[in-house]
Amino acid sequence: MPLPAIPLPEGPLVSWYGDDFTGAAAVMEALTFGGVPAVLFLAPPTPERLAAFAGYRGIGIAGIARAKDPAWMAAALPPIFRTLAAIGAPIAQYKICSTLDSAPHIGSIGQAIDLAVPMLGGAWHPFVVAAPAIGRYQAFGTLFAAASDGTVHRLDRHPTMSRHPVTPMNEADVRRHLARQTERRIGLIDLPALRAGRGTAALAEATAAGAEVVALDLLDEADLAAVGEVVWQNRGRRLFAIGSQGLEYALITYWRREGLIAPPPPRRSAGAVSRIAVASGSCAPQTAAQIDCALAEGFAPLAVDATRAIDARAWAGEIERLAAAALDALSAGRDPLLFTARGPDDPAIGALNEALAASGADPVAVNERIGGGLGTALDRVIRCARLKRAVIAGGDTSGHAASVLGIHALTALAPTVPGAALFKAHGDDPALVDLEIALKGGQMGAPDYFLQIKAGGHDG
Repeated sequence: MPLPAIPLPEGPLVSWYGDDFTGAAAVMEALTFGGVPAVLFLAPPTPERLAAFAGYRGIGIAGIARAKDPAWMAAALPPIFRTLAAIGAPIAQYKICSTLDSAPHIGSIGQAIDLAVPMLGGAWHPFVVAAPAIGRYQAFGTLFAAASDGTVHRLDRHPTMSRHPVTPMNEADVRRHLARQTERRIGLIDLPALRAGRGTAALAEATAAGAEVVALDLLDEADLAAVGEVVWQNRGRRLFAIGSQGLEYALITYWRREGLIAPPPPRRSAGAVSRIAVASGSCAPQTAAQIDCALAEGFAPLAVDATRAIDARAWAGEIERLAAAALDALSAGRDPLLFTARGPDDPAIGALNEALAASGADPVAVNERIGGGLGTALDRVIRCARLKRAVIAGGDTSGHAASVLGIHALTALAPTVPGAALFKAHGDDPALVDLEIALKGGQMGAPDYFLQIKAGGHDG
């Protein structure tokens, strides 16, 4: 007879740092809609801001490490990891993209692991990347991802990720990919072991062989519960984990199976609004389809000349132009849609790359300026037009743009699709009291996503 499950401990259960804003928000969404209230801070919270969310079981911090080099990470991440340690949750997570966006020179997951382990501890470190709810699957250590048309590809043959402009994927084996970024030994709990109920035994074998980081295969709902069981039952006093929101899906599935948490509360639409504004810095084909759909429904297209971001003064003028045009569109009864590109083949991408090469400007600094500028334009539009709802599209863009808005925390409000919900913004500025915002990764959402956000999400 199985032993009765031990009740969940009091206080926060999971804390996390997300290496981009949209991914960090996806964890908060997964927990909240799974019945575990969570909050996401856009910067390390003060004690006062933490106290305002007392009773929340998930505490997250959004970041931009995915777009940063190892030197930046070495300087910026240790204080954040100390904050996670002080929160005291039994599991602390470094949240990564479910398509492993990273490389040794930028967004290095291995560098983050090496920095976190001494502060966040644990006898081993689960590496959970797959998340079936968003079309991510792992078998025998190999990661697969669904494309915009629903077809599933091995990661190194994925039509978007294999052509990613910053971190193109040329390796689908998660162990090999991570081994390029850290010298720590990496093990695997594969599907046969997991499905035979040997997850904990396989973990013991992997760690006995010297593995510190252990990847877990995951294909379906039953695997989620098995992965959650291995992680939770072998967490020790505390555990540092690495993964996508698949980790949260796994824990919630296991907790619910064991009767440790109640069924999730009903999900409700936030209701429609008359107007929204959208700012997109994504070049993903999914976002391009969303732009096309929105424009066909009457959104006002406002193409951003990103080449002007190479020069700070020229970029300030471009932001002024965009904000004025967006306000004009709202006055005319249309929803403004600012975008830097319409998919990976948009000539605007080549134009920016050529301008960067000709100028010798730092591409990272220019990309940050683009994201921040989109946030500045959106901030002006929200305040002048007193908009209640807005969207920022693009993982890196969301980080830079949301930071400009004065938001210090987000909570989940209404669902759309997994990983791209509508959020309630929290900030000290009275102008933010009623603001609702969606942060959407490039590959997330159906073609009518912007229309869904305008409608307030949906019941689910």
